Amino acid sequence: MPPTDANTDADAAADADADSDSGAGSDPGPGSDASADSPSYGGASAEDTLDLPLTEELAALFAEGDPTADPRACDDDPEQAGELLDAPAGWGPVTTPAGVFQLVPVRVERDLTLISRWMNDPAVDAFWALAGPESVTAQHLRPQLDGDGRSVPCLGVLDGAPMSYWEIYRADLDPLARHYPARPHDTGIHLLLGGVANRGRGVGTTLLRAVADLILDHRPRCGRVLAEPDLRNTPSVSAFLSAGFRFAAEVDLPDKRAALMIRERALRDLL
Repeated sequence: MPPTDANTDADAAADADADSDSGAGSDPGPGSDASADSPSYGGASAEDTLDLPLTEELAALFAEGDPTADPRACDDDPEQAGELLDAPAGWGPVTTPAGVFQLVPVRVERDLTLISRWMNDPAVDAFWALAGPESVTAQHLRPQLDGDGRSVPCLGVLDGAPMSYWEIYRADLDPLARHYPARPHDTGIHLLLGGVANRGRGVGTTLLRAVADLILDHRPRCGRVLAEPDLRNTPSVSAFLSAGFRFAAEVDLPDKRAALMIRERALRDLL
């Protein structure tokens, strides 16, 4: 299951840390943070995201939707039926101030080496706790890829170059839902930026906003996008604030105290 306001005029500082999600061999520097968002239970495996059985009763409950979701949502849409996250693979590219961005679902045979290299950056490992041989990263990815689709790991591709790792997940079907008042179709995101070149340029904030917009555009039953970065990761929290999320609560998770960050559909044009 990985991780989730007050305005800040430290936009540059916020972006510097969201952008300092760095690749292998980089020097994180004092106080830098390589993870704009990280698995909510510190180094917990993706099995945490998948350990809530989707019973018929639970499926029926979440099929009812959220009264704050987009009223255009249609539960009879055959393309939505059976798709817990409404198929991120088909969301397509979007143009952002940082360039043309697209979420591309992970394929282990193609992407494992790159993602593992990012995970072995000490600054990334401080929050994701997935350093080690490629098998460690593979063990994190496999339960998501082989599961029922409630968590989808993706590469973030900017102007044709893979530069970030994302997890889009059903927060309402995640262990996180035990720790806050979940609503049906709440959708969570985790992010790490993998390249030094993307630090300090506002890329983190730009992409957080873009991905939240993608979720709200393509998941009409979703009323809220959530994240739960470690409270110690203040630049990451600031980046979420700058991307239109609000600080909702402090949440005690098994391996960290987290900042619950929420971007609401109803306020998306105001924040």
